[in-house]
Amino acid sequence: MLAVWVDQLLGFASEALSAIRQKEHYPDFMIWVRAEGGDYFNGDFATAQALAPVLWSQTPLERLAFSGEPLAEPGRNEPCWCDSGRKYKQCCYPVDFPTEIPEQMMWMLSLREWKGATLKAALQSREAPAQALLEAGLIAAESGQTGRSMQILESLFDGRDWSRLPEQAEPAFEILLDLFQERGFTRKRTELLDEVLERGPLFLRGVALERLCLMHLDNDDLDSARAAFVRAQQALPDSPTLAYIEAMLLLHEGHEQEAKERAHFWYRRLVRQGDLDEDQLAFLAALADNPGATLADQLLSAEEDLATPLIGLQSLLAALHTAPKLEFQAQAETGRLEYHENSREATLFAAWHEQFQVLVDTDVALGFRDDPWGNAIEWMSALCAHPEWLDSPQVVQDLTLALTSRFGSLPWMAPSLLEPLALRLSRWLEQARAEGDGSLCWDDANNAFLLRIGLALVVGMERGARQHSRQLAEELLAINREDSLGLRELVLDQLLRDERNRDALTLADAAEDDGSLWLNILLGRTLALYRLQEWEQAEEALGDVKRHSRYALEMLCTEHPRPALPGKDGSMAPGTRAEAWQYRTLMRDQWRVTPGALEWLSERR
Repeated sequence: MLAVWVDQLLGFASEALSAIRQKEHYPDFMIWVRAEGGDYFNGDFATAQALAPVLWSQTPLERLAFSGEPLAEPGRNEPCWCDSGRKYKQCCYPVDFPTEIPEQMMWMLSLREWKGATLKAALQSREAPAQALLEAGLIAAESGQTGRSMQILESLFDGRDWSRLPEQAEPAFEILLDLFQERGFTRKRTELLDEVLERGPLFLRGVALERLCLMHLDNDDLDSARAAFVRAQQALPDSPTLAYIEAMLLLHEGHEQEAKERAHFWYRRLVRQGDLDEDQLAFLAALADNPGATLADQLLSAEEDLATPLIGLQSLLAALHTAPKLEFQAQAETGRLEYHENSREATLFAAWHEQFQVLVDTDVALGFRDDPWGNAIEWMSALCAHPEWLDSPQVVQDLTLALTSRFGSLPWMAPSLLEPLALRLSRWLEQARAEGDGSLCWDDANNAFLLRIGLALVVGMERGARQHSRQLAEELLAINREDSLGLRELVLDQLLRDERNRDALTLADAAEDDGSLWLNILLGRTLALYRLQEWEQAEEALGDVKRHSRYALEMLCTEHPRPALPGKDGSMAPGTRAEAWQYRTLMRDQWRVTPGALEWLSERR
């Protein structure tokens, strides 16, 4: 019966709102109620008549700049407010409604109907109840009206009066952040997070910190992610989400065993509190058992349409047959090695490309001319049906770039999606080396297919399979001695993360300035010398850093520096703030976890 009443109430309220909007005049509205109101309650005219004054009193009127014209409820012996002419006690007073009438209902319905300038003016009036904004924004989001939802929820979270915000606003806050991201409003997203962190209520501040931590992880800024996580712990120490975020953070930092230990800690703590449902407890138990696999399973389940083909692709890669022999030639005159695509490999690639349809952008190191994930279901399904396509290095190149672009920043996806492809590439590199000691250079023959696979795999496995990533990078450096492709810097960073400081120093000392990422070499050498307590040489190395970049120490030592992004084409000139910001993003966490290192730098700025 209650569900029937709710349907009747909403139906009557919606039509009542349309009747009010005709003239926004109470007597005219009551004429409509007496003529048609009973139809909405199975002929119960008394309920419609008693409800009408309540709805009128909460309706925003455009002629009054969206204020209402509320009626004062009469005394029992006063004339009834429905204009029937009878006393209140003999008219509407005895009518009981099955539920309370939500005081924001007519505002919520109005926000659902208004469009364009009228909706904008209504929101700017600041008359809308917070609960009405919340409900209307959520309804718009659920119905796919993303622009309307964003406009309404922006008004809810405008920061003018946080005290009016209902505690149920947390999901709406997350929806608004997602809408900003989906629609490309990154500046608005950042400003909203900053506003909530500075002045927002505690329950939203914790959510904002959690989202900020995830944003930094997406950007590979581990130091900022760690700082945001610590603040989130302080704001919401018992939030179950922290277990999930800390596991992700530790896996990004390369601490798989610690991620498992901390997940066990969170599981024991939250079980004792007894506030979680069975699904949450099951997730935490799985996280404690195997953090990487659990996060990978969660991602696959969240992918919805892509879940089935992704699982099929994982199975294909797990059972991948041995890589075939490729055609390599050693050039006696130059000493170089060349891979030449044969007719079978070209035919396999042509069949694959009919499904994949996207071309590699040869003007950049790792990228496509279009998005390969628009038709991913088709090409993944076709590849699972034709595993022989992976005998073509050009197919492996496309697949590796696609997987790295989507999953390369997620350490837990590397073992199942990227490592099998790395094993295949290593076999091909062994075949090349068997032809001689020459160099496999990017611009020769079809070498770029193999080198592009390698570069993408090294980057994609850097967090989730660090040892394998470093081994592959060293293989590539050994076979392509004329172009480091930035791999030397990646290997150096990985060695420092693994505390292999002497190996890191040896690699840095052997490096030559080729104009790319040279700041990484200089600061990596400095950090290695500092950790090895070779103080005099560390001072000299720091002098080289200062001569190369006047921004590097400022960026590293300042807690919250202003970001400096590369140009539109992704370029960063040596010695610029953008170069210093990139190094900070990638490696500040290593300076922070080295005792006294940041203090030592700060004293020498």
